[in-house]
Amino acid sequence: MAISPTTFAVAALLVISHLSLLTTPATSLSSDSLLTELSDLQSQSPTGVIRLSDSLLRRIVSLPTPRPFHALIFFDAHQLHSKPELSLPTLKSEFGLVSASFQSNNPNFKSKLFFFEIEFQESQSSFALFGVNSLPHIRLIPPTASDVKTESIQMDAADYSRLGDSMAEFIESRAKFTVGPINRPPVVSKKQIAFVIAVILIWSPFFLKKLIAGNTIFHDKNIWMAGSVFVYFFSVSGAMFNIIRKMPMFIADRQDPSKLVFFYQGSGMQLGAEGFSIGFLYTIVGLLLAFVTHVLVRVKNKNVQRVVMLFVLLVSFWAVKKVVFLDNWKTGYGIHGYMPTSWQ
Repeated sequence: MAISPTTFAVAALLVISHLSLLTTPATSLSSDSLLTELSDLQSQSPTGVIRLSDSLLRRIVSLPTPRPFHALIFFDAHQLHSKPELSLPTLKSEFGLVSASFQSNNPNFKSKLFFFEIEFQESQSSFALFGVNSLPHIRLIPPTASDVKTESIQMDAADYSRLGDSMAEFIESRAKFTVGPINRPPVVSKKQIAFVIAVILIWSPFFLKKLIAGNTIFHDKNIWMAGSVFVYFFSVSGAMFNIIRKMPMFIADRQDPSKLVFFYQGSGMQLGAEGFSIGFLYTIVGLLLAFVTHVLVRVKNKNVQRVVMLFVLLVSFWAVKKVVFLDNWKTGYGIHGYMPTSWQ
């Protein structure tokens, strides 16, 4: 029986395609399949952060280098969420915001950088593989890293104070990907805004009636004075920074957890106690200056004026000296007093 040319051509194509499949490297197939699986897991997550397990980590590490993607891992432990000095829930939320922002701002590079979170109770062996013994901890696995413990890149602990912004800068400096603007949810929802507007509209007629009669708190000078002092303290103490970054008042000492750290040495992080201390010192100087310019000048006795002025100068000098000392200690930059050369 003769074989037609068409039948022979089809058979040849089948043989060639079968041989090509046999000669395709298994590592390439496994890499592509894992990349597809990670992309599916990424799309299923609301923030794009993939839950990392021991088995999934082993599959990622077993891929030949260079891998086709970077891996950024957030190490978490649920039993430590109750410790405010670690701020793990806040950092985890910021990590998710960075992941979601990266995917929305860089749709063409979603498969080049994957965000993972790993939990201590579920994956203790993975923590041991990286040698992680303290939290918070974020680590980047470059495509060329074969030993994740020594060749992965750890985020500096001093950078956690700036939350998502520091994470984005870490990605841009180490992985060379631009995260773009971080898309944060609005502080006040639309329902809350509508409720506030309704309350204002209902209350406005009563307020206008009291305003015209001059019977409101805005007509009390003591309220204005107290408000001015509060705004001054709020401005110089860095309270807004503490609120936005949700900084704790103090943290536990890493070397001795039984001790508390109120002043953190390093310009990249400021604790709440530091800001309140500086704000208190600045407020003392400001109140003394206000007292001298508005009250002391009305005192008739010159000796009383001199004694009080000397006391004000000494206290102000002490307060400013403490502020300068703390700034030198935190930043390492020295501030020296100016002295004219003719005095030397």
